[in-house]
Amino acid sequence: MPTVDGLTLRSGVTLYFVRHGETDWNASQRYQGQTDIPLNDKGRGQAARNGKALAHYLGASAKDLHFIASPLSRTVETMRIVRQGLGLPGDDFDRDPRLKEQHFGHWEGIVWGDLPKLDPEGFAARKADSWNWSPRGGENYPALQTRVEPWLASLQRNTLVVAHGNVGRVIRGLVLRLDKHVVTKLEAPQDRVLKLADGVSDWI
Repeated sequence: MPTVDGLTLRSGVTLYFVRHGETDWNASQRYQGQTDIPLNDKGRGQAARNGKALAHYLGASAKDLHFIASPLSRTVETMRIVRQGLGLPGDDFDRDPRLKEQHFGHWEGIVWGDLPKLDPEGFAARKADSWNWSPRGGENYPALQTRVEPWLASLQRNTLVVAHGNVGRVIRGLVLRLDKHVVTKLEAPQDRVLKLADGVSDWI
């Protein structure tokens, strides 16, 4: 099977991945991509849950992590809430634009269920090859991987990252050496934390 090749997580480094909490666009199955949509109340509750879970799991060692987030507002707010759950100052973390969500081009703002009528050719092309397909003006998975993988390889110490669904899928594909077409179908929950280390994953 064609596995994801490229740079991966440095040996001995543990990555804790948190997807941002729910937004109203998530709830309505509307494509967000890099459109800057804020969390809703459910999303804030999911972020608080993840902060508490990490506090229980990591204890005092949480303060030694490197904290970094996508610069979009839904990820920044999620990180603030998670850090508060860890008893840490809300704003003391880095932002990196390489962690922005996949750009969905002309699909951004469109509800998933409307796509077969609004863009039947694009909908069919994505269904046929979800790894390589890209919307007009947007990115495909290989383009997303190209900007995420050097960030992943640059990590020098244990890190907590808050980013987006497809960013998390690409990271898992790289670390776990998954089949490319499995990557696009991976679950991306907003109320659990993914731990990645030494080619192994676990949920917190």
